[in-house]
Parts: sequence; C-alpha cells; structure tokens
Amino acid sequence: MKTLFCILTTALILTSCGGSDEIIVGNKTTMEIISIYDAGDVYKGEVITAKFTIKNTGSYPLVIGEVKGSCSCTVAEKPEEPILPGGEGEIMAYVNTDKLQAGPLHKSVRIVSNTDPSLTEVIIKANVIRK
Repeated sequence: MKTLFCILTTALILTSCGGSDEIIVGNKTTMEIISIYDAGDVYKGEVITAKFTIKNTGSYPLVIGEVKGSCSCTVAEKPEEPILPGGEGEIMAYVNTDKLQAGPLHKSVRIVSNTDPSLTEVIIKANVIRK
C-alpha cells in the first residue's frame, strides 16, 4: 500500500512540473514600450493619467519587479501577474500637478524587469498652465 502511495505521489509531482509558462529565476526576455507619453496642455492641479502598454516580445514570461516615479508627485502601478510571451500589459502612471510650477513638465518612471538591461525609463511630458 505504501509503495502504491509513493508511486502515485511521485507521478503527481512529476506531471505538475511541466509547462512552458513556468517562471525560472534568471530567464531574460524582451519588451516593446512606447517610452514617451505627451499629455499636452494641462491645468495646474489636474492629475495626468499616463498609460504605457508593454508587449512581451521575448520567449519567457515578462515579470515587472518594480515601477517607481521620479518624485513624490508621480505614482505608478504595474501588472501583478507575469506577461506571457506575445502578451501585453499596462503600466499606469499618475502625476499630480497641484504643487508643480507652471511651464514644461518632464517626469519619469523607472521600470525594473527581467529584461537586459533590467532598467527601462519612460517619460511623461506636459505643459502645465495656470487656470
């Protein structure tokens, strides 16, 4: 009886380990992203919502480890799940212009992922005008 249990358990473990979408630490992939979002003219006090679409152009799942804005007025959100090869995901970035000066705005968001290089930077541009 113990032998049958061991054989069934081993078979279950071995069959559950297969799959091409498995994430293995160290697998690098590639991505496409339009790196500049131009919001145009915005009024001081508005929140700019920038959407960056990411496409996984590589052979392994794309894992976004971290997204970070260049200052406290810029907040970004990343996909929580890996993006499969050929798939797409979104990074959303929000810039609060309330405490910024009128004039040209240039903020960045740094993306850390399993690509080479592992750091990608996207830019949010706008022209802040007084109400």
